Formats: sequence, structure tokens, C-alpha cells
Amino acid sequence: MAEPGAAEAYEAVRIAYELGRAVRAMREGRGRSQNDPARESGMTRSAVARFEAGGAVPTLPVPERLARALDADLEVRLTPRAPAA
Repeated sequence: MAEPGAAEAYEAVRIAYELGRAVRAMREGRGRSQNDPARESGMTRSAVARFEAGGAVPTLPVPERLARALDADLEVRLTPRAPAA
């Protein structure tokens, strides 16, 4: 991670993966296919699949649209880190 920006890029991909994993778990838990939220959010099925795989770092409106399509709320929060020892 010595390259400039590598740590930030890694973190962005990690967050995209976590968001995608959460959407997929909720969708599957509700017994829905990728076509359902795609249709209801105005996205393509392949875009939903790419999102769920963490294949792209989304802008905030994308997970919001998917949350609405899954009848869920999107919560964004900041959590303070523990002080360094």
C-alpha cells in the first residue's frame, strides 16, 4: 500500500463490498430476485448484480434507491474511534 492513494482506494472498495453484501442479504432474506429491486429502482439487473458484488463504488443515491426498492431505510452514520493509546 505504498502507492499514493492505495489505502483510500482499498477502503472505498471495502465499503462498496460491505454495502453490496448487505443489500444481497436483505434481498435474499426477503425471497426476491435481482430483477425485483432492479425494476423498482429503475436500474438494470446487471447493475444490481454489480452493486451486490462490490464491483463499483456507488454514489449515495444508488444504495438509497435499492433500499427503497427493498422497503428498507438506508442509515449512514459516523462512529467515533477509540482514542489511541
